Amino acid sequence: MAALCRVRHRWKRTNCIQLLTRNLTGTFDYDLVVIGGGSGGLACSKEAAQLGQKVAVLDYVEPSVKGTKWGIGGTCVNVGCIPKKLMHQAALLGTALKDAQKYGWQIPGPISHDWSTMAEAVQNHVRSLNWGHRVQLQDKEVKYLNVKGSLVDEHTVKGLTRTGKEIMLTAKNIVIATGGRPKYPTHIPGAVEHGITSDDIFWLKESPGKTLVVGASYVALECAGFLTGIGLATTVMVRSIPLRGFDQQMAGLVTDYMEAYGTKFTWRSVPKSVDKLSSGALQVTWTDEQTGKDQRDTFDSVLWAVGRAPETKTLGLEKVAVKLNKESGKILVAADESTSVPNIYAFGDIGEGRPELTPTAIKAGKLLARRLAGQTNELMNYDNVATTVFTPLEYGCVGLSEEEAESRHGKDSIEVYHAFYKPLEFTVAERDASQCYIKVVCKRGGDQRILGLHFTGPNAGEVTQGFAMGFQCGATLTHLKETVGIHPTCAEELTKVNVSKRSGLDATVTGC
Repeated sequence: MAALCRVRHRWKRTNCIQLLTRNLTGTFDYDLVVIGGGSGGLACSKEAAQLGQKVAVLDYVEPSVKGTKWGIGGTCVNVGCIPKKLMHQAALLGTALKDAQKYGWQIPGPISHDWSTMAEAVQNHVRSLNWGHRVQLQDKEVKYLNVKGSLVDEHTVKGLTRTGKEIMLTAKNIVIATGGRPKYPTHIPGAVEHGITSDDIFWLKESPGKTLVVGASYVALECAGFLTGIGLATTVMVRSIPLRGFDQQMAGLVTDYMEAYGTKFTWRSVPKSVDKLSSGALQVTWTDEQTGKDQRDTFDSVLWAVGRAPETKTLGLEKVAVKLNKESGKILVAADESTSVPNIYAFGDIGEGRPELTPTAIKAGKLLARRLAGQTNELMNYDNVATTVFTPLEYGCVGLSEEEAESRHGKDSIEVYHAFYKPLEFTVAERDASQCYIKVVCKRGGDQRILGLHFTGPNAGEVTQGFAMGFQCGATLTHLKETVGIHPTCAEELTKVNVSKRSGLDATVTGC
């Protein structure tokens, strides 16, 4: 009998922890092990569990360079979408207070903002979400392990605890959903020692003060926007173009508004060094590439927003020959999220060519779980995913930019309809609406199928989300014009666009 048991079971002893692994009959500890407890990983694990799979999810947050750490939920919950939108809302409320006086509200005394009050409220909300995710996993009988996961073979994951203990888990399928983390420009002296990233800004207990934001991605502009909005002197240092990958006319409107809003921009500039002065201030030296001359200024904080790196280095991918894009460091994935190794899948920000957006990761994770459980063959559709940049003047879009449409179809094969409009809310407040703009990019001729829709203005996310469904139904310009608008709203203006760029006519909306 003892001999039979030795044949049927293989045991591993690591740091005095014994765990039963795969036996010779081909069974595993779990049907699915997910490495990564962000939005996508959690959605995948919970969906799989609901479909009767035995699931474990491994999540471990490596503290940032500055020591910032957080709970389960990934970037979106802890250091991304959620705290970003709440701080953006804080800035919008500051603008609303100024508008309110034009509407008759009597606001005594000067208006000021207290960072610590806002930060504590935002951080408490994030912690409640951390707790909620743990409760949901427990309710759905998903095993949650706060360990750092890495691959041993195509069916085995090693987990490393904070105290250095190792555990081994075997699974029929393994899913990697570890996302990415902000990059530091390590070649710049003082960048790491004295700078922070988006992993830190939302967890600061004290105000960052006068801030330099280096980069022009949506992360950079969103952070600069809410910092300006709560009254902090903020400068954005741009090496090349803002919002790379987005429609560049729209990007220009966003930065034009931000400049009018109070954010300072340093264009065509590259940082050279960051030095901490005896006063505690940070002296930044940079090169103005337009003049070739070096410039200097002092700041209280330097926020690096120069891109993100996929979390692949500690996963042991090389041990099992999971293929990466050597340039980006992301995992090469097929349409079904499979990697180069059978039984190992990857999705979300970690996947090459995938949009770095929370909703796509959530949907992709659920669909993957259903396919692995044999419930469906449906693949994730990554085309025409709507998104919004939460800058002071919000920018929402879905589909192709004007540049992409020209590249794919040719300039003579597209028609661009546009309009400058003034939100009704801006009128009494006497706010400048020069950058409130709508652009609808269509296929020229025939039914004029809509290729891209772009909107800058209040509540851009809410507006764009509603129109995004039309893209799944093959929306045309005729469909848009046949839609009766809700009056008086900003979204209504989309249903009335009729001036093409090609016509050269004035696109300014007048009257109702």
